[in-house]
Amino acid sequence: MSHAPLRQNLDPRDLLDLDAELSDEERLLRDTVRRFVGDKVLPDVADWFDRGVFPREMAQEFGRLGVLGMHLEGYGCAGTSATAYGLACLELEAGDSGARSFVSVQGSLAMFPIWAFGSEEHKQTWLPRMAAGEAIGCFGLTEPDSGSDPSSMRTTARVDAGGDWVLDGAKMWITNGSIADVAVVWARTDPDGPDRGAVRGFVVPTDTPGFSAPVIHRKVSLRASVTSELVLDGVRLPASAALPGVTGMRGPLSCLNEARFGILFGACGAARACYEAALDYSLERVQFGKPIASFQLTQRRLVEMAIAVNRATLLALHLGRKKDAGTLATPHVSVGKLDNVRMALEVAREARSLLGANGITLEYPVIRHMTNLESVYTYEGTNEIHTLILGNAITGIPAFG
Repeated sequence: MSHAPLRQNLDPRDLLDLDAELSDEERLLRDTVRRFVGDKVLPDVADWFDRGVFPREMAQEFGRLGVLGMHLEGYGCAGTSATAYGLACLELEAGDSGARSFVSVQGSLAMFPIWAFGSEEHKQTWLPRMAAGEAIGCFGLTEPDSGSDPSSMRTTARVDAGGDWVLDGAKMWITNGSIADVAVVWARTDPDGPDRGAVRGFVVPTDTPGFSAPVIHRKVSLRASVTSELVLDGVRLPASAALPGVTGMRGPLSCLNEARFGILFGACGAARACYEAALDYSLERVQFGKPIASFQLTQRRLVEMAIAVNRATLLALHLGRKKDAGTLATPHVSVGKLDNVRMALEVAREARSLLGANGITLEYPVIRHMTNLESVYTYEGTNEIHTLILGNAITGIPAFG
């Protein structure tokens, strides 16, 4: 039995020493992405957020970094582990949710379905360019009247007499839509056709006649991210545009699980950024003749934030290891997405309060993360939907309707 004295000098930015849980390769990748965020994102992201823009040229910066489709094999993709991809998402979202959203949509929602379900022609045409950031993708599933229930989509795909597909409908809240070169669009086929009304995915070049993607303006969240509507008005595609490898809702739902995995890591990055901003501020801000970090109530808030961030990051790492081992299940992803995003939003709100009036300015990252996380809380499955997924897993009784 060991009687060695316990360490007392803990790192306040890594309370549980989670760095020791990473391999040398994972630490190198994490540090590389962290430096990139410090050099390429943080100096300008407050201005992007203020102006409501996301520079298109960042796509090739991400491509050179190697994070676009990094967890996929071949076709110019890095082929990293799932945990490595998660760590990259964590560091990107420590910069801004918009940066992580771009990478998630490109890799997990646009590249993944082409990689997993596309034809060899689809893969060769799009994946190398998308991995390099030379082509941008988006994912069209959510509709104005179809969010949490995507199976009720109204977008249709019919086969005309010549064998072409014709798509009609609209998609809503589509990240990257207005800057995309290709859209993976999900539509319900003709009930009298060969697919009998099943949902199919289509690879849609955005310069196809009838396709348009107006930008959604006046957002107060995810402002450093492009959000669009997709309008499909008689969009004619060759028969080869349909993804041959999947039919039904399994296709889009598998893509959502890939994206949710990145989110459960990314939320830890946003929370960490808020906690560290609050810690730094409390050590520098002097009231009543001493730093506010010396007050008991402030220390309690910092402790609660530190524990929450570390606990969520530990959960993310555990789920990353399970995904790499092939033992991750859909309800596991829901645990991470539900609880880590909820945690991050609570930490952001607590940090905003601790910073006082300074917390509402873009001089500090907290209000930016706080408003962004309101969107992250909703997209890729609301907390209510993930609660129902877990309720079904626990009881065996679906309660969605």
